Amino acid sequence: MALTLEQALARVPQWVGAADLKATPLDGGITNSNFRIEVGAEAFVLRIAGADTELLGIEREHEYSANLAAGKLGIAPEVYYFIRPEGYLVTRFIPGRPILPEELCQPENLRRVMELVRKIHCMPEIPGRFDVFRIISEYSEIARRCQVPFPSDFNSLLERMQTAEAALKLQPPTLRPCHNDLLNANFLFTDRLYILDWEYAGMGDIFFDLANFSDHHKLSDKQDRWLLECYFGSCSTNQWAHLKIMKIMSDLREAAWALVQIGISKLDFDFRDYANQFFGRVMENILNPEWNEWLKEVRTNV
Repeated sequence: MALTLEQALARVPQWVGAADLKATPLDGGITNSNFRIEVGAEAFVLRIAGADTELLGIEREHEYSANLAAGKLGIAPEVYYFIRPEGYLVTRFIPGRPILPEELCQPENLRRVMELVRKIHCMPEIPGRFDVFRIISEYSEIARRCQVPFPSDFNSLLERMQTAEAALKLQPPTLRPCHNDLLNANFLFTDRLYILDWEYAGMGDIFFDLANFSDHHKLSDKQDRWLLECYFGSCSTNQWAHLKIMKIMSDLREAAWALVQIGISKLDFDFRDYANQFFGRVMENILNPEWNEWLKEVRTNV
C-alpha cells in the first residue's frame, strides 16, 4: 500500500521529531511524485513511487543500489535514506539548474556528457539487467492485458525489432552498468553535470545509453559522429550501425512504455499523445533506406 507524504516523512529516522521540516512538491515527473524536503539548513528530495511501477520494469532495490553507487562517485545526488519495503528514495537536494538540450548538445558539452556516461559504464556491477528487446516485448504483453489499443502496424514493428535483435546478438555486447533513461530532464548542472533518476539502471548494452541520449536530444548525423568520437575516440561503421539501430529501439521502447502507462498510470498526463509521437518517430526511422545496411554491418562484424 502506498504511503501518504506524512507517513513517508515519519519513516525517515533522522527526521522524526523535526519541528522545522518543510515539504514542497517538485514538478516534472510523469511516473512518481517528488518533494523537496527542508530540515533546518539541509535540503533533500523524497521520491514517492508511482502506482504499479513494477509493471514498467522498475525494481526499487535496483534503483537504490545504482543511485547509491553513482552518488558515491559524484555522478548522481548522494543517497540519504531508503524507505523499505515501499522503495521510496531520499537523496540530497542539489541546487543546480536544468541544462537545455541546445546547450547540452554543444560540442564541448557533448564531450562532457560522454565522459560522464563512460564513468557510469565503468562503475562496479550493479543489480538488474536491461535488455531493450525483452523490455519492449514485456511492455507489449502488459499493455495488451490492460486492453490498451495498439497502432495497426505494431506487429510489423515487432518483427523488425526481432530482426535487429537477432543481428546484434550474433556478437553479444559485454554488459556494463547503464542508466538507460538519459532524457534531458535527468541532467542537472551546477559547477558540473549530475545525472538523476536511476529507475531503469541495470547491466546492459552501452550503445543503448548512447542511442537513448542521442534520441532524446534529437542529435543530427554530424552530432552522432561527434558523440561516438567523444566516447570511443573514433567512429567505425559498426559503431555507427549499432548506434542507429539502437536509436530506433529507444523510440520503440519509449512508445511501448507509454502504452503501459495508458493502462496503469493515475497521473494527469497525455500518455496516448506521448506514445503516438514516438511511434511516429519509429516509423520514420525504421523505413530509412539504410536500415538493411545497418543490419548487414552489425552482422558482418562478428
